[in-house]
Amino acid sequence: MKLTTMTQVTLDGVTQGNGGASDEDRRNGFDRGGWARGAGDDGTRAFIAETYLRAEAFLLGRRTYDLFAGSWGSIDELRAHPVGVALNRAPKYVASTTLTAPRWENTTVLGRDLAAAVRELKAKPGGELQVHGGGILTQWLLANDLVDEMTLMVIPVVLGQGARLFPRNGPDLALDLVESRVDSKGVAIQVYRPAGRPRYYTAG
Repeated sequence: MKLTTMTQVTLDGVTQGNGGASDEDRRNGFDRGGWARGAGDDGTRAFIAETYLRAEAFLLGRRTYDLFAGSWGSIDELRAHPVGVALNRAPKYVASTTLTAPRWENTTVLGRDLAAAVRELKAKPGGELQVHGGGILTQWLLANDLVDEMTLMVIPVVLGQGARLFPRNGPDLALDLVESRVDSKGVAIQVYRPAGRPRYYTAG
């Protein structure tokens, strides 16, 4: 399977609290949740739904899994939405060392050797193994060279606080642009493939 990620980010790279102001969104004093609510036009919403529907399976971090299970997995109106249909019918794999009794159907908790477990999943035949949300998980997957393609949905807002997708100090990464579009509300959708390390200019 091809491992793909989809992440909503602000112009200053924040991923925290995109959907609302839950207790999780307020960690570390963050109080600017909900910045992605209502962002994007109908075309962008259709793009998101189509992305979920083509997933063979989902790989989720613990926070994202709990949020999704409590919404897409349990509220009838959301379960009937195309995103909910995709999430409920496909296998879900959770990267967690604390989740022991998942209640959402088709859920498997991966073992402590996450790298080996993800490589095993990627070796299976099929389409996309999708990662949504989960900034920490996406960072770890990128650092371990496990991402085949990443989609960034850049919302035209600057927050000035919150957890960011790319840490201040971390591994460097070159990216090849596969697709780029901007919708009528200014949301930019950029699809990249990792391309090794960047080349740096050196005088000599």
